[in-house]
Amino acid sequence: MKKAIVLVSGGLDSCVTAAVAKDFGFEPCFLHVNYGQLTEKRELKAFNDIADFYGGEKRLVVDISYLKQIGGSALTDKNIDVEDGAFDRVGIPKTYVPFRNANILSIATSWAEVIKAEKIFIGAVEEDSSGYPDCRKVFYEAFNNLLKVGINPQNNIEIVTPLIEMRKKEIVQLGIKLNAPLNLTWSCYKSEDLACGNCDSCFLRLRGFKEANIKDPILYRQYPDFYDII
Repeated sequence: MKKAIVLVSGGLDSCVTAAVAKDFGFEPCFLHVNYGQLTEKRELKAFNDIADFYGGEKRLVVDISYLKQIGGSALTDKNIDVEDGAFDRVGIPKTYVPFRNANILSIATSWAEVIKAEKIFIGAVEEDSSGYPDCRKVFYEAFNNLLKVGINPQNNIEIVTPLIEMRKKEIVQLGIKLNAPLNLTWSCYKSEDLACGNCDSCFLRLRGFKEANIKDPILYRQYPDFYDII
Protein backbone atom coordinates (compact mmCIF):
# COMPACT_ATOMS: atom_id res chain seq x y z
CA MET A 1 0.00 0.00 0.00
CA LYS A 2 1.27 3.48 -0.87
CA LYS A 3 2.25 5.62 2.11
CA ALA A 4 1.09 9.14 2.86
CA ILE A 5 2.04 11.48 5.66
CA VAL A 6 -1.12 12.83 7.29
CA LEU A 7 -0.72 15.95 9.39
CA VAL A 8 -3.13 15.62 12.31
CA SER A 9 -3.48 18.47 14.78
CA GLY A 10 -6.41 16.71 16.40
CA GLY A 11 -8.99 19.11 15.02
CA LEU A 12 -12.03 18.59 12.79
CA ASP A 13 -10.28 19.40 9.51
CA SER A 14 -7.26 17.17 10.08
CA CYS A 15 -9.47 14.27 11.21
CA VAL A 16 -11.54 14.46 8.02
CA THR A 17 -8.32 14.74 6.02
CA ALA A 18 -7.11 11.49 7.60
CA ALA A 19 -10.39 9.88 6.53
CA VAL A 20 -9.87 11.17 2.97
CA ALA A 21 -6.33 9.75 2.83
CA LYS A 22 -7.64 6.34 3.92
CA ASP A 23 -10.47 6.58 1.41
CA PHE A 24 -7.92 7.30 -1.34
CA GLY A 25 -6.23 4.01 -0.50
CA PHE A 26 -3.12 5.28 1.27
CA GLU A 27 -1.49 3.87 4.36
CA PRO A 28 -1.58 6.92 6.66
CA CYS A 29 1.55 7.80 8.62
CA PHE A 30 0.38 10.22 11.29
CA LEU A 31 2.39 13.33 12.15
CA HIS A 32 1.65 15.71 15.01
CA VAL A 33 3.56 18.81 16.08
CA ASN A 34 3.70 20.35 19.53
CA TYR A 35 4.75 23.98 19.34
CA GLY A 36 3.85 25.31 22.78
CA GLN A 37 0.23 26.07 21.94
CA LEU A 38 -2.26 26.74 24.75
CA THR A 39 -4.10 23.44 24.23
CA GLU A 40 -1.05 21.33 23.46
CA LYS A 41 -1.90 18.43 25.79
CA ARG A 42 -5.51 18.19 24.63
CA GLU A 43 -4.56 18.33 20.96
CA LEU A 44 -1.98 15.59 21.48
CA LYS A 45 -4.64 13.39 23.09
CA ALA A 46 -6.96 13.98 20.13
CA PHE A 47 -4.14 13.11 17.73
CA ASN A 48 -3.43 9.81 19.46
CA ASP A 49 -7.13 8.97 19.69
CA ILE A 50 -7.59 9.57 15.96
CA ALA A 51 -4.45 7.63 15.06
CA ASP A 52 -5.63 4.74 17.28
CA PHE A 53 -9.02 4.79 15.55
CA TYR A 54 -7.35 4.30 12.17
CA GLY A 55 -4.90 1.74 13.50
CA GLY A 56 -2.00 4.05 12.83
CA GLU A 57 1.11 2.05 13.56
CA LYS A 58 3.35 4.70 12.02
CA ARG A 59 3.12 7.93 13.95
CA LEU A 60 5.55 10.70 14.79
CA VAL A 61 5.22 13.47 17.37
CA VAL A 62 7.68 16.33 17.02
CA ASP A 63 8.35 19.22 19.39
CA ILE A 64 9.08 22.60 17.83
CA SER A 65 8.56 24.73 20.93
CA TYR A 66 10.93 27.29 19.46
CA LEU A 67 7.75 28.76 17.93
CA LYS A 68 6.64 29.52 21.48
CA GLN A 69 10.00 31.16 22.16
CA ILE A 70 9.63 33.23 19.00
CA GLY A 71 6.10 34.20 20.07
CA GLY A 72 3.94 36.65 18.17
CA SER A 73 0.75 34.61 18.47
CA ALA A 74 -2.08 34.36 20.98
CA LEU A 75 -1.71 30.57 20.74
CA THR A 76 1.86 30.65 22.06
CA ASP A 77 2.10 33.88 24.10
CA LYS A 78 -0.10 34.12 27.21
CA ASN A 79 0.33 37.89 27.16
CA ILE A 80 -1.71 38.05 23.95
CA ASP A 81 -5.42 37.40 24.41
CA VAL A 82 -7.21 34.95 22.13
CA GLU A 83 -9.80 36.99 20.27
CA ASP A 84 -13.50 36.25 20.46
CA GLY A 85 -14.88 34.50 17.41
CA ALA A 86 -16.05 36.68 14.52
CA PHE A 87 -17.16 35.94 10.98
CA ASP A 88 -16.53 39.45 9.64
CA ARG A 89 -12.99 40.05 10.89
CA VAL A 90 -10.69 41.89 8.49
CA GLY A 91 -6.98 41.08 8.45
CA ILE A 92 -4.93 38.37 10.07
CA PRO A 93 -6.10 37.29 13.55
CA LYS A 94 -3.92 37.25 16.66
CA THR A 95 -4.01 33.45 16.66
CA TYR A 96 -1.88 33.26 13.52
CA VAL A 97 1.43 31.53 14.34
CA PRO A 98 4.02 33.12 12.03
CA PHE A 99 4.96 30.73 9.21
CA ARG A 100 3.95 27.70 11.29
CA ASN A 101 2.72 25.58 8.41
CA ALA A 102 5.98 26.00 6.51
CA ASN A 103 7.81 24.63 9.54
CA ILE A 104 5.40 21.70 9.79
CA LEU A 105 5.52 20.91 6.08
CA SER A 106 9.31 20.88 6.19
CA ILE A 107 9.23 18.25 8.93
CA ALA A 108 6.65 16.24 7.00
CA THR A 109 8.79 16.38 3.87
CA SER A 110 11.85 15.12 5.73
CA TRP A 111 9.90 12.17 7.11
CA ALA A 112 8.29 11.48 3.73
CA GLU A 113 11.71 11.27 2.10
CA VAL A 114 12.93 8.76 4.66
CA ILE A 115 9.91 6.44 4.62
CA LYS A 116 9.22 6.90 0.90
CA ALA A 117 5.78 8.43 1.30
CA GLU A 118 4.32 9.80 -1.91
CA LYS A 119 1.88 12.33 -0.50
CA ILE A 120 1.58 14.74 2.41
CA PHE A 121 -2.04 15.38 3.37
CA ILE A 122 -2.86 18.54 5.30
CA GLY A 123 -6.32 19.79 6.27
CA ALA A 124 -5.77 23.42 5.36
CA VAL A 125 -8.95 25.38 4.58
CA GLU A 126 -9.04 28.71 2.75
CA GLU A 127 -12.70 29.20 1.91
CA ASP A 128 -14.11 29.10 5.45
CA SER A 129 -11.21 29.84 7.79
CA SER A 130 -9.80 32.48 10.12
CA GLY A 131 -7.74 34.06 7.34
CA TYR A 132 -4.27 32.64 7.95
CA PRO A 133 -1.89 33.37 5.03
CA ASP A 134 -0.37 29.89 5.23
CA CYS A 135 -3.77 28.26 4.72
CA ARG A 136 -4.21 29.64 1.21
CA LYS A 137 -4.18 27.51 -1.91
CA VAL A 138 -1.42 29.63 -3.45
CA PHE A 139 0.84 28.83 -0.47
CA TYR A 140 0.60 25.08 -1.08
CA GLU A 141 1.06 25.47 -4.81
CA ALA A 142 4.28 27.37 -4.10
CA PHE A 143 5.44 24.73 -1.60
CA ASN A 144 4.85 21.97 -4.14
CA ASN A 145 7.00 23.90 -6.60
CA LEU A 146 9.70 24.07 -3.92
CA LEU A 147 9.58 20.29 -3.51
CA LYS A 148 10.39 19.88 -7.21
CA VAL A 149 13.83 21.39 -6.61
CA GLY A 150 14.49 20.92 -2.90
CA ILE A 151 14.42 17.17 -2.30
CA ASN A 152 16.18 14.06 -3.52
CA PRO A 153 15.21 13.80 -7.20
CA GLN A 154 14.56 10.08 -6.73
CA ASN A 155 11.64 10.98 -4.48
CA ASN A 156 8.33 12.27 -5.77
CA ILE A 157 6.35 13.95 -3.01
CA GLU A 158 3.21 16.06 -3.37
CA ILE A 159 1.32 18.07 -0.78
CA VAL A 160 -2.41 17.37 -0.98
CA THR A 161 -5.03 19.77 0.42
CA PRO A 162 -8.38 18.01 -0.11
CA LEU A 163 -10.40 20.50 1.96
CA ILE A 164 -8.81 23.74 0.80
CA GLU A 165 -11.89 25.04 -1.08
CA MET A 166 -14.55 23.55 1.19
CA ARG A 167 -16.71 25.24 3.78
CA LYS A 168 -16.99 23.83 7.29
CA LYS A 169 -20.50 22.57 6.53
CA GLU A 170 -19.13 20.50 3.66
CA ILE A 171 -16.24 19.25 5.80
CA VAL A 172 -18.67 18.06 8.48
CA GLN A 173 -20.80 16.34 5.84
CA LEU A 174 -17.75 14.67 4.30
CA GLY A 175 -16.61 13.50 7.72
CA ILE A 176 -19.99 11.91 8.36
CA LYS A 177 -19.96 10.28 4.93
CA LEU A 178 -16.50 8.77 5.55
CA ASN A 179 -17.32 7.74 9.15
CA ALA A 180 -14.55 9.95 10.53
CA PRO A 181 -14.39 9.92 14.36
CA LEU A 182 -15.48 13.54 14.82
CA ASN A 183 -16.25 12.81 18.49
CA LEU A 184 -12.51 12.38 19.10
CA THR A 185 -11.50 15.77 17.71
CA TRP A 186 -10.55 18.99 19.50
CA SER A 187 -10.68 22.41 17.86
CA CYS A 188 -10.81 24.93 20.72
CA TYR A 189 -7.96 27.44 20.96
CA LYS A 190 -8.47 28.26 24.65
CA SER A 191 -9.59 25.32 26.73
CA GLU A 192 -8.49 21.74 27.38
CA ASP A 193 -11.55 20.48 29.32
CA LEU A 194 -14.71 21.84 27.71
CA ALA A 195 -14.47 23.71 24.43
CA CYS A 196 -14.95 27.42 25.08
CA GLY A 197 -17.51 28.02 22.31
CA ASN A 198 -16.18 31.54 21.97
CA CYS A 199 -12.94 31.50 19.95
CA ASP A 200 -12.68 31.65 16.16
CA SER A 201 -12.09 27.91 15.87
CA CYS A 202 -15.15 27.05 17.97
CA PHE A 203 -17.25 29.59 16.05
CA LEU A 204 -16.35 28.17 12.64
CA ARG A 205 -16.75 24.60 13.81
CA LEU A 206 -20.15 25.17 15.41
CA ARG A 207 -21.44 27.09 12.40
CA GLY A 208 -20.39 24.18 10.19
CA PHE A 209 -22.30 21.67 12.29
CA LYS A 210 -25.32 24.00 12.49
CA GLU A 211 -25.42 24.51 8.72
CA ALA A 212 -25.05 20.76 8.20
CA ASN A 213 -27.94 20.24 10.66
CA ILE A 214 -25.82 17.85 12.72
CA LYS A 215 -25.14 18.10 16.44
CA ASP A 216 -21.48 18.59 17.32
CA PRO A 217 -20.47 15.49 19.33
CA ILE A 218 -18.14 17.36 21.71
CA LEU A 219 -19.21 19.44 24.71
CA TYR A 220 -18.91 23.21 25.08
CA ARG A 221 -18.73 25.50 28.09
CA GLN A 222 -21.09 27.88 26.31
CA TYR A 223 -22.69 28.15 22.92
CA PRO A 224 -22.62 31.35 20.84
CA ASP A 225 -25.86 33.24 20.29
CA PHE A 226 -26.21 32.02 16.72
CA TYR A 227 -26.11 28.36 17.70
CA ASP A 228 -29.20 26.37 18.62
CA ILE A 229 -28.64 22.89 20.04
CA ILE A 230 -29.87 20.35 17.51
